[in-house]
Amino acid sequence: MSTHSNGRGAEHVSAEQSLPAEPGVLATPWLYPAEEVAAELGTDPSTGLDGDEARERLGRYGPNELAEGKKVPAWRKVLRLLSDRLTIVLIIAAVVSAVVSREWETPVVILLVIILNTTLNYVQEQRAESSLEALRNAAVDACRVLRSGTQATVERTALVPGDIVLLEAGDTVPADGRLLVAVRLQVAEAALTGESRPSNKVAGALSDPQLPVADRTNLLYMDTDVTRGRAVLLVTGTGMNTQIGTIADLLGSTAEEKTTLQRSIDQLARVLTYIALAVVTLVFILGLLRGDSWQDLFLTAVSLAVATIPEGLTAVVAFTLAMGASRLAARGAIIKQLAAVETLGSTSQICTDKTGTLTLNEMTVRRLYSPSGSRFRVTGSGYSTEGKILSPDGRSVPAFIEAYLAMALCNDASVEDGRLTGDPTEGALVVLAEKGGIDVAGARATHRRIAEVPFDSDYKFMATFNRAESAGAPVHCNVKGAPGVVLERTAFVMGADGPEPLDAQERARISADVDSLAKAGLRTMAVAGRVLDAPLPGSPEGLFAEAANLVLYAIVGILDPPRQEAGEAISRAQAAGIDVHMITGDHLVTASAIARDLGIGGRAVAGSALDAMDDEQLQAEAPGLGVLARVSPEHKIRVVKALQADGYVVAMTGDGVNDAPALKRADIGIAMGITGTDVSKGAARMILTDDNFATIVAAVEEGRGIYDNIVKFVRFQLTTAWGFVLIFLASATFGFAGGAPFTALQILWVNIIMDGPPALALGVDKTDPGVMNRPPRRAGEPLLTGRRIAVLAMLGIVMAIGTCAVLVSAPRLFPESAGSANFATTMAFTTFVFYQVFNLLNVRSETGSVFSLLTFTNRAIWVSLAAVVVLQILVVQLSIFEGFFDTVPLTSAQWFLCIAVGATVLVVSEIGKAVQRLATRRRHTGAGGTGPVPVLPG
Repeated sequence: MSTHSNGRGAEHVSAEQSLPAEPGVLATPWLYPAEEVAAELGTDPSTGLDGDEARERLGRYGPNELAEGKKVPAWRKVLRLLSDRLTIVLIIAAVVSAVVSREWETPVVILLVIILNTTLNYVQEQRAESSLEALRNAAVDACRVLRSGTQATVERTALVPGDIVLLEAGDTVPADGRLLVAVRLQVAEAALTGESRPSNKVAGALSDPQLPVADRTNLLYMDTDVTRGRAVLLVTGTGMNTQIGTIADLLGSTAEEKTTLQRSIDQLARVLTYIALAVVTLVFILGLLRGDSWQDLFLTAVSLAVATIPEGLTAVVAFTLAMGASRLAARGAIIKQLAAVETLGSTSQICTDKTGTLTLNEMTVRRLYSPSGSRFRVTGSGYSTEGKILSPDGRSVPAFIEAYLAMALCNDASVEDGRLTGDPTEGALVVLAEKGGIDVAGARATHRRIAEVPFDSDYKFMATFNRAESAGAPVHCNVKGAPGVVLERTAFVMGADGPEPLDAQERARISADVDSLAKAGLRTMAVAGRVLDAPLPGSPEGLFAEAANLVLYAIVGILDPPRQEAGEAISRAQAAGIDVHMITGDHLVTASAIARDLGIGGRAVAGSALDAMDDEQLQAEAPGLGVLARVSPEHKIRVVKALQADGYVVAMTGDGVNDAPALKRADIGIAMGITGTDVSKGAARMILTDDNFATIVAAVEEGRGIYDNIVKFVRFQLTTAWGFVLIFLASATFGFAGGAPFTALQILWVNIIMDGPPALALGVDKTDPGVMNRPPRRAGEPLLTGRRIAVLAMLGIVMAIGTCAVLVSAPRLFPESAGSANFATTMAFTTFVFYQVFNLLNVRSETGSVFSLLTFTNRAIWVSLAAVVVLQILVVQLSIFEGFFDTVPLTSAQWFLCIAVGATVLVVSEIGKAVQRLATRRRHTGAGGTGPVPVLPG
């Protein structure tokens, strides 16, 4: 049996241990009468538990709270960051360098880089955790219970199985339970089931043992909200033994995937390690064959190994990601892990929840049909009263006074400043009445409700009986409900001159109108009423009978509207080669209608269809599924796994508890900061503080730009490293410069000045304007593709040839300076530095020419390059540095030669880019393309 720490030292036992007596009743409480479930729990529904029994059960079952994962201590977080493969390689290089060379400069600098990288990552994670803590929703602290026959208020953590909880509209359900009493009860379960509409709840037993969670109408679940009515609840599960607890358990068993960048960096570190070992071995063997001492060879080999490893990579990656995370935070996204920023850039599939993510989670009337067949469109969205009722043919819109007044009076919801209190569907009718010109609060004040037939899912309508304040005013019966039910109780329709008889032909037409709205994914409702011509009955049965012979006022179509910016964001994502899948617990027809509005393509299937697919079939079908409705948490995880198995990088968005396991399983989980539950926020790698789907697309763009900048740095660094390798190999092979053309400190100097400000300046390069016009890179694509390796190798060869040529020919070209032992190496050293200056400009674009205005868009690069040139002049020309760096002053002619040779890398690169651009244009023209040339990365 598993146990779960609750974060306060107590333990929650598993469901099998905590539930007493016969498992059949308590495992499926919806199948049994409430009294039988209460008896099984040893509770008298009329009195509840007594204080002693409640305390005993609290000690037995533990507090009513979800288990919290143990907080990771700081030292473990640091150790995890230091376990990165490239960091380990750098640590080994620093230790070996210190042991062999007995010098402190190289190992100290390497260790400083490691400390900087680790600090950046650790600080970012701590900031994200602090921001997440600030976003946590306030928990419901207390609830009303029946203890020893009297009402009492207790902390929700003190609830135990067998407690009797009293609930009313506005309350949050504090635990799972079986309904004993349900009066006009509706509960919003979107956070758990994904269903956008509140669920109607009943107290009677159900008959299907296979009912999904969303259809168990006599059960309530922890952290769902009562929107209407009142209830008496028998607690059957607390803490981890609730439906939310089950999902939290599932979340704990879901593996967290490494990000794409982490995998790419691991792969690169592995390759660089092998290269370093191979180079060290080769140089060592060549030196031994030449007769050099093994001690000198070992020092040279270690210096060369350090040169082949881009020790600045982890620091620059961390800096680039941290800058990106800061920019995203300003745009409404909190990044919990730095590498997650880049993962967004490689995302190829977004699996998004519907309710509250793509939609407003605010029911809105979109269509208004008159009984005569006229159809009107309603603008505006959510609970704002801004909007109009528009006619499609230019004719004036009827007043609909009777309909609007009935919507206002046969209604228990209220809307104030865009905030709803009560049922969302009723809120939609209140807003429509206001748009139609009715002062809802005033109408209710002047038309007092004197009786009502409350809504019930059995008869599917609500009726109120209202009388105006004026003397002798008649009683009006106002009715709203399911169109089919209301039509059966209707005998007239409201015409231009008053009520007109409803004949069979008109009834059939109205039914067809209702069907057309339903097929469009709208929830339909009929509004009717009449003036009573007899005294108001005193019995519920009499009131029920009076809701007949009605006059039909209007038919309305209601939906939870899409966010205004969601459609544009989805369009941008699709243009960038990213597929969007809507995964929701809502009904298939409703979800499909929203998907059409938003431009989400693909097939629409229900969760039951996924159950019929094995994993192999789902893997084949998943990319083509646009809408997945009525799904469970297990379905969501299966879909994410299926897409990942096909090689896609998957982002999963959501706000509910039911989204959490899939959020953790996805390559990047994105939780909603406003409507999201604590469980979903804890599982996600990124949190949207504005709950705006458009922020995701902005983050994708940012992620792509960040990845491009990281690639620029890698290309820049490894070209330098490859140049070092070739120069040392040539020197060791041909014996010039004693097999060591640069001193260890010169190697370190090049690394420091080029890994510092210039490399960091690449990290803040602006995102390419065309970055969202290209498809996402393939999953598993290495940082160094074949083409990049070829370019890198070519430029490294250019650097090696030019540097070696200067090293060998400098004494002959400038005989007046040849007497100095360090003259040739100073020339070669300076030439190699200028190679890096020009190469920094090269790597900013893989295809674009340096000779363009884009070259001047990054001021930081020009400032850093100027600083590099000034520092190199000081190192060479000032006598104070001569002994330290083994340099000698150079003349202006000698400086000019170093700069001219260094510029050859720019010339060769520009020729290569021009050839590539020409080849791309020819391929595009040959394929019959007429549009712009595709944008390439970089």
